[in-house]
Amino acid sequence: MTDDLRFTIADHIATIVIDRPHKLNAMTPAMADALVAAVVECNRSDAVRAVVVTGAGEKAFSAGSDITTLDQYATPWDFRNRADYCDALRACRKPVIAAVNGYALGGGLETAMACDIRIASINARFAAPEIKLGWIGGGGMAAGLAYAAGPSNAAMMLLTGDMIDADRALAWGLVSEVVAPDRLMARGHEIAAVIASRAPIAAETAKLNLRAAFTMPWDKAIEYERDLQAICFATDDAREGRAAFAEKRAPDFRRR
Repeated sequence: MTDDLRFTIADHIATIVIDRPHKLNAMTPAMADALVAAVVECNRSDAVRAVVVTGAGEKAFSAGSDITTLDQYATPWDFRNRADYCDALRACRKPVIAAVNGYALGGGLETAMACDIRIASINARFAAPEIKLGWIGGGGMAAGLAYAAGPSNAAMMLLTGDMIDADRALAWGLVSEVVAPDRLMARGHEIAAVIASRAPIAAETAKLNLRAAFTMPWDKAIEYERDLQAICFATDDAREGRAAFAEKRAPDFRRR
C-alpha cells in the first residue's frame, strides 16, 4: 500500500480515498498498485457490500495519471501493459459509487466512469484533456463517455479536451446527482448504505446484468438476465427475502 491512497471498511462500506491533494490526486504507479490491492480485498471480503471512491481535499477527485511518471516506462509496450487503476475498478464485483469533488480530468474522469454510480459536488469539473497533450485516453475514456453522455457529447469532450461543469455533466447523464460540497461524502455513503442493506448477491448480479445490457445482443442479454435471476432465486438470501415479506419484517441478508 501507499500513504497516497487510503482504504477503510465500516458498516459493510469500503471507502477508497485518493490522497495526494498537493498534486490534484494524480495517480502514480504505486497508487495504481494500491488501488488494485484495495479492489482485490473488496472482492474477497464478505464485510464489503458497497464501495465509495473519492479524492482528498476540495480541489480534485483526480487529475488522472501523474504525467511526470509516464516516461518511467521503458517502452510503449510496457506502458500499454501497466497496472491500470480503471481496469481494477471495473473488476470490482461490489457496487462502486464515485463521489466526485473538484477536477476529474483524464484518468480521473475514467476512474469516475469505471464506477457504477457517479455523484458530484457543485464544484466538480470534468474533462478529457489528453488530446491537448498529443494522445488520447486509454482507460475506457471513449467507451465510458459514449455510454454515459451519448456520442455527440462524447465527441465534444474527446475532440476539444475542454472542461464541463457539474450541471452540464448532470444534464448529459455523466453523473446522477449534484450536491453541495459539504454533502458529497454523506450522500455517497447514504447511497452505499442503501445498497449495503440489499441482498448482496443480488446487488452483484444486478451489476453483471447491467454490464451485459451494454455488451450483449438484446436477446442474449435477456437470456443472461434470466440465468442470473435463477441463480439469485436459489440463494438463502432470496429465501430470507420471501420469508421476511410474508412475515412483514426487515430481511437479514447474509450473502449466502
